[in-house]
Amino acid sequence: MTGPRFTRLVQSLPSTVPFVGPETQERARGAVFDARLGANENGFGPSPRAIAAMTEAAAEIWKYADPESHDLRHALAAHLGVTPDHVIVGEGIDGLLGYLVRLLIEPGDPVVTSEGAYPTFNFHVAGFGGVLHKVPYLGDAEDPAALITAARETGAKLIYIANPDNPMGSCHPAAVIAAMIEQMPEGALLILDEAYIEFAPEGTAPAIDPDDPRVIRMRTFSKGYGMAGARVAYAVAAPALIAAFHKVRNHFGMNRAAQIGALAALQDTGHLAQTVAKVDRARARLAQIAAENGLRALPSATNFVTIDCGGDGDFARRVLAGVVRRGVFIRMPFTPPQDRCIRVSCGPDGELDAFARALPQALAEARAAT
Repeated sequence: MTGPRFTRLVQSLPSTVPFVGPETQERARGAVFDARLGANENGFGPSPRAIAAMTEAAAEIWKYADPESHDLRHALAAHLGVTPDHVIVGEGIDGLLGYLVRLLIEPGDPVVTSEGAYPTFNFHVAGFGGVLHKVPYLGDAEDPAALITAARETGAKLIYIANPDNPMGSCHPAAVIAAMIEQMPEGALLILDEAYIEFAPEGTAPAIDPDDPRVIRMRTFSKGYGMAGARVAYAVAAPALIAAFHKVRNHFGMNRAAQIGALAALQDTGHLAQTVAKVDRARARLAQIAAENGLRALPSATNFVTIDCGGDGDFARRVLAGVVRRGVFIRMPFTPPQDRCIRVSCGPDGELDAFARALPQALAEARAAT
């Protein structure tokens, strides 16, 4: 008796996933975390209007969701000043990235990204047989010029950049991204991941002609709107590219209650403004905690703060492990030299208090072991 006959591509892939969730870690440690500050979730929560709308929608969860996400897509188009034909809604940016890679990447096709950038994109590229070409960060930010150069040298079909960036929290001004788009090689598509755009300084998001075939921008309800578990994101691009998504997407992949909740959240601009203010205060608090422990917080345009631990990756991993042992879930960049840092999500005061208690003890342990 034989098992399933996997494709050669699947057989060649490692048995790994991009992230180990906090729930997995809680099961391993036999206790829940006191503070959940590692996944860049919005611990301040979604709009009460969104919660109410999803609660009401639960009574009709027996219905399939609208496969066109009509109401949400039209509301997003009005919000962005584009037509509904410029907008696609999907199951988080991760889901949209998967569809896009499926549309454009065949085995052997070149793709350019940054070494140490968001790994889920790489996961999709590898899953469809694409060849990743990575360029290093320039300091603690992605390097647009190097990405363009690599794309020209390799003939890349896709270029990925997040602005603001994860895991470092840095951002480029709109003019830099606009210049990057103008320098795109013929036949290449720029993926502009703007998951954290609600937290960025004014002037970060460039004005992009929605009919420009060289770029697709992606945004989410997971961060600013506090709906990570609902899995709702959207992309804006030229209608021909948006229409192609319908050839491969899961037409019933969107959760009905999530669609309704996202629409309510989009309309509650006051709650979003309150959340951004809370994140501003939490970033300042995290920078203060870092300074009190002799560490440096990097400037952040996101809902997390990346903290330079002042050593190498091994030292930062010891610090992270010590914080996690003390019941505070955090993460860190994966790639040198950025792995000298830990990354801490913004959250309510009680969770930041838990981090403030855990960090000095974790640092002392890590320094003693050096």
